[in-house]
Amino acid sequence: MTQIFAGSVQAMPDDGRPTGIFKQPVSGEVEIGVEGITVDAQADRRVHGGPDKAVHQFPARNYARFAAAFPPLASKLIPGSIGENLTTADWTEEDVCIGDVFAIGSVRLQLNQPRSPCWKIDARYGVDGLTRFVAEHGLAGWYFRVLEAGRCRAGDTLTLIDRQADPVSLREYWDLRATTRPDRARLQHLIDTPGLAEDKRQGWVRRLEWLEAQR
Repeated sequence: MTQIFAGSVQAMPDDGRPTGIFKQPVSGEVEIGVEGITVDAQADRRVHGGPDKAVHQFPARNYARFAAAFPPLASKLIPGSIGENLTTADWTEEDVCIGDVFAIGSVRLQLNQPRSPCWKIDARYGVDGLTRFVAEHGLAGWYFRVLEAGRCRAGDTLTLIDRQADPVSLREYWDLRATTRPDRARLQHLIDTPGLAEDKRQGWVRRLEWLEAQR
């Protein structure tokens, strides 16, 4: 079962900086356009929102991993609290791949990149180190672009309807990112994977060029 969350821009409690990380459950039907859920908002459009970061999904199971590593935060680690728009119990970074196309209601979504964790995660929970934990373990969830706008509601099933023939999982993406000298063939394969966000693709191209120059 899919849970849906949306919110407005608010002030971060510690320093007043604007943030859209505080989301609330949405029980009724929502409209999803090319830039995401129409009743949702993002504070910093340089790094959140836009066509390639239209909808953020976060695995519900990741909260248990956070709670095990940060026990004092356990009561705060509930679905929606990290700022996601969608969560289910079915999908994790191990299960999804770059370019995957999902259906929910009449909406069609394509996974194009992982979320890049930022300072707001630590600020949201009032702790030091959770952002680093998220980055080190590749547990930030992922972004969808919207292939077909439409409507859906909480409880609708999020269904995988298309996957590349030789896909790159989000876990492999994070593993390549964490490896100092990743396999160049796998790096090239990621670069060539349909659906990858263009700015991410360009970043991987630069890394591959650097590796080639070191040979």
